[in-house]
Amino acid sequence: MVKVKISMNNSEHFVSDVEFKGNVDTIDKSVKSLSTWQMAWRHLRRNPVFWISSVIILFVLVVVIDPGLFTSADPKYGVLANQFKGSEPGHPFGFDSQGYDILARLVYGAQPSVTIGICVTIISTLLGGIVGSIAGFFGGWLDTILSRITDIFYAIPLILGAVVILSVMKDVEGIWKVVFVLSLFSWVSTARMMRGKVLETKGQEFIESAHALGASRFQILFKHIIPNSLGPVIVVATVGLGSAIVAESTLTFLGLGLGGNIPSWGHDINAAQNYLATQPQLLLYPAITLAITVLAFILLGDAVNEALDPKARK
Repeated sequence: MVKVKISMNNSEHFVSDVEFKGNVDTIDKSVKSLSTWQMAWRHLRRNPVFWISSVIILFVLVVVIDPGLFTSADPKYGVLANQFKGSEPGHPFGFDSQGYDILARLVYGAQPSVTIGICVTIISTLLGGIVGSIAGFFGGWLDTILSRITDIFYAIPLILGAVVILSVMKDVEGIWKVVFVLSLFSWVSTARMMRGKVLETKGQEFIESAHALGASRFQILFKHIIPNSLGPVIVVATVGLGSAIVAESTLTFLGLGLGGNIPSWGHDINAAQNYLATQPQLLLYPAITLAITVLAFILLGDAVNEALDPKARK
């Protein structure tokens, strides 16, 4: 039992009795330390934005994998007699200007858009991650060359560069030409982000310790630097997936993306613009679907960024 005494103006005031229990100098070793990823996951589990965006993305992925679960109509089969017909059993959203079932067009239009977005994100993340890691880790003349190449591509706007190249490839059909063109201009942000993070991580004390213990340069790069530099890259990739979906829809809207025989939200938005005054729902359905899908990926990226950034968590 300890009595706390406070002296003020040469007079003593006894405030209260304070009882200390246990040894304040001991450390509770039963509590396990958490890694960065474990702390991030613990934060994500408590974030409602993460769960809302994840549910929307999961639903979109189910639509992409098996669109037949949501509609039995053929998105490529239209009857002009059904032009602009309203909702009816089996066709809750009605029909468009060509007599296509709007719901079927929305459901099957998710396949090429999301597939292109995922492929572009994977390719650009791998390419940008490799270029950024090599430039940041080895430095010197290799860093100078790769950085200048990155600056050249960074100076070219994505849509403008894609329009120019797709104009040359207009005779090529399929989704892979869009994947190629968008990947060609989408890796730059990842490369710049990865290079900066590698430069930051390379100067940490645990890297010096790995050097002192005899680890090779490649062991340090692949076992220590890259795993500790992936946080910002994951955030960029998540947001970039939504940007790739928007870019594909924009190029298709301009008539340079997917062919007319492939259902796409960009095609539907392009076809609906002529009937905006009389049939606004033709534009609203694909536009809202596209906006919700892209917004889900952006919100997921923001949630992951907040979870991986200690300053944002505070």
